[in-house]
Amino acid sequence: MKTLTLKLPLHLFKGIKENAAEKGISMESYSIEALKIYNSTCNRKKLAKAFSRASLLVRESSMETNAEWDQLLDD
Repeated sequence: MKTLTLKLPLHLFKGIKENAAEKGISMESYSIEALKIYNSTCNRKKLAKAFSRASLLVRESSMETNAEWDQLLDD
């Protein structure tokens, strides 16, 4: 494990403290779970961008293949 020190604005600190208390968990556990969720969200966004870029690249190739099939079927 590594240590991460944060300086939080008071309103954010209070919100974390209250939410952790409501869940009956430590602020550390609450913060770790929040960071896991945020990390997962960021990774999903990166993956979506990569799929979007790949889709654009494949689209051109797919159009060429469709044109070739159309030409073969017309002959």
